[in-house]
Amino acid sequence: MQGFTGFMWLLSTALSVFSGFALVDAATRREDAYRAADKKTKPFWLIILGLAFVVNLIFNILSFLPIIGLVATIVYMVDVRPALRGLPGGGRSRRGGSSSDGPYGPYNGGR
Repeated sequence: MQGFTGFMWLLSTALSVFSGFALVDAATRREDAYRAADKKTKPFWLIILGLAFVVNLIFNILSFLPIIGLVATIVYMVDVRPALRGLPGGGRSRRGGSSSDGPYGPYNGGR
């Protein structure tokens, strides 16, 4: 029985890490990328994935709530994330681009 308990702890930890990764990934994508990929909004996915992460931390894996969170995380990872990554720039937030970047791309001084 002790081996089963260890396995369930390992499985629960893996699910928590998986949902945590999805949450961080969703948080680093641009808001407009979700609309451009024709997916739900960024706050929607942050709430869903945040709840999945918290549920995985609190509840036992044998409960049905972590399974629902796992399904939501899988949907994000196999449907939403590839659509966001397929956009130009990968849908990632740009923090502090080049000083020569204009609103439509890099400015090269008319060259």
